[in-house]
Amino acid sequence: MMTSEKLLKQIDFIKEIDKLKYIQRRTKLFNSDRCENNAEHSWHLALMAIVLAEHADESVDLLKVIKMVLIHDIVEIDAGDTFIYDNEKAHSNTEEERLAAKRIFGMLPEQQAEELISIWEEFEAGATREAQFAKAMDRLEPLLQNSSNNGGTWNEPGVNYDKVYAKKSVIKDGSPVLWEYAESLIDDGVKRGILKKS
Repeated sequence: MMTSEKLLKQIDFIKEIDKLKYIQRRTKLFNSDRCENNAEHSWHLALMAIVLAEHADESVDLLKVIKMVLIHDIVEIDAGDTFIYDNEKAHSNTEEERLAAKRIFGMLPEQQAEELISIWEEFEAGATREAQFAKAMDRLEPLLQNSSNNGGTWNEPGVNYDKVYAKKSVIKDGSPVLWEYAESLIDDGVKRGILKKS
């Protein structure tokens, strides 16, 4: 049996993305001292999207949302994870991440590479309803984690109510219902003393 070049490219990509399991995030698992890795984070977002899709602001293409949340952090294999509250490096699409997207997704056969790069760019731009809902999942999960971990990354230097509120407010673009719930968690964090007002 002769293995096709297409299949070999797909297998090489699958092996490469295993590295996502080694990228540690700052947020910790629910009620835990262990940091999650990017693969765990992406898996969790995919299930959240399935379970919470009914709360999207508008009807969404759920398969596209799932693709977005599963691939959105793959670029961090090359670019590394940027802490959302980092004061030095903006948590936004950088040239470094674009190069990573081209290299990693470029390992795939051309048509698949183009599709995944396009989906990744759509997520980063955050303009479509699918991207907005996917971003809502991406911002909600660590909020739930920090709430369960006595503040978690909210205890990092320089993180306060204003920063958390500003970073999490994109949730409302994807789901006003989930934003209302998120706001209540943020306010509860202040009441519990695990999130500081400036």
